[in-house]
Amino acid sequence: MTDIRKKRRHYYDIFSHFYDWFIRTHSRRDEDETRKFIADHAAEIIQDPNACFLDLCCGTGSVILAFEKRFPEGLCCGYDFSHGMLLRLAKKDAAKHVDIVEGDAAVLPFKNDYFDVVTCSHAFYELKGGAREKSIAEVSRVLSPSGAFLLMEHEVPEKPLIKALFFLRMAVIGADDASEFIGGDFTGLEKYFRKIDVTHSPSGKSLLVVCHK
Repeated sequence: MTDIRKKRRHYYDIFSHFYDWFIRTHSRRDEDETRKFIADHAAEIIQDPNACFLDLCCGTGSVILAFEKRFPEGLCCGYDFSHGMLLRLAKKDAAKHVDIVEGDAAVLPFKNDYFDVVTCSHAFYELKGGAREKSIAEVSRVLSPSGAFLLMEHEVPEKPLIKALFFLRMAVIGADDASEFIGGDFTGLEKYFRKIDVTHSPSGKSLLVVCHK
């Protein structure tokens, strides 16, 4: 792991103490909408109640816990490189039926064709070009032949000031090509997935990229 990656992990370990509060304050009612939106799309794609789900960059687990509630008979796995985030997830009562794994998104410790759905919510853009492509390749590898990668990202704000602050954050996190990725350049995904659909959340604040293997 590079020094930059280690520093970023340390940042998220610290941020984990405030993360849930920050999301509730920042997102308010949109948080529940986002979880429902991505879970509903998974249910449309996979009807098997025993399906296997993997949430990359799961943080404190809001998405994977929503999947565990929606698919109680399935296997739900939360995966993140931040030990602090995963500790917060593990302390939640609802997490007792979730498999929690710590690791790098670019090197997934799972068998080929194992998961029916892989998700990543508002985090994939932080991966830099090389790490992002490796992660996409790994997602494709662990997905079943009929599986799908559900990638939720931020919509680019329309208001000039908010838009400027948005791209300033992109620059601060050091993801040089993040703006192109969020702006709709899915060239990296097209190498690994036969079909890509894009839909938008009811609030208009997030877009969901549905990648079919």
